[in-house]
Amino acid sequence: MNSGKNIRLGIISALHEEQEGLVEGMQGPATLMHGMRSYTSGLVAGIDAVCVLSRIGKVAAAMTATTLVEKYGVTHILFTGVAGAGDAGVKVGDIVVAESLVQYDMDASPLFPRFEVPLTGLSHFQSDLPMSQRAAGAANDFLDKDFDTVIDEAERAQFRLERPRVHRGLIASGDQFISKRAHLAQLNGALPGLLAVEMEGAAVAQVCFELGIPFAVIRTISDNANEEAATDFMRFVKSVASRYAFHIVTRFCADLKSRPPQPSRESAGV
Repeated sequence: MNSGKNIRLGIISALHEEQEGLVEGMQGPATLMHGMRSYTSGLVAGIDAVCVLSRIGKVAAAMTATTLVEKYGVTHILFTGVAGAGDAGVKVGDIVVAESLVQYDMDASPLFPRFEVPLTGLSHFQSDLPMSQRAAGAANDFLDKDFDTVIDEAERAQFRLERPRVHRGLIASGDQFISKRAHLAQLNGALPGLLAVEMEGAAVAQVCFELGIPFAVIRTISDNANEEAATDFMRFVKSVASRYAFHIVTRFCADLKSRPPQPSRESAGV
């Protein structure tokens, strides 16, 4: 990981609402279009950052992450957005910070083991430990200090947001919106310890692994990845997840500014 003086943080979200307020709150924002995406650079809580919407899916996310590194020179990447719960102990309104990520729809067997990305020898890609620790700390601080005032009482009641928690562990990504209990049960059986399912994170993880870029993924749980998954999904994203993301990312950047990271080994996969 680079020293704090040289940090340029790439902040990726799939949907506009997942990044709402960050660009508007940037100091000295400047926006450039490239590859059908708007990349906005500026300062977030004193950290040099580039915000961009990847759009949905693994290819879109991989292209965006690669462009951030190759064209905009980011040194670290933070992905923030929503996800479906991958375990019964993970509730709507909880936050999952990835320790590792896997592409659940990658299957080149019998040439390679299921889930293994061909020619990498890896199925699970580890996030950067110091970044993930900061992300979890920012998420916990948000829940402890901001949640009660930031999330409207009506939304807390609507989505049964009682005592949200932060989890750390495995996130699985694929180009499908999981909305069947049976499908989720199959993934649980194949991927022990699964906490969340989404559509971009593991692609970003592979890009960052191959380019040697430290990264972290923060996901707010929007649904239970079952037959009710699409119910009020956009309301949750607009009125709850967007506020989670703004406050957590701002706290993350403020912590990065006050406690610059020490040089360490690059992220690695297992």
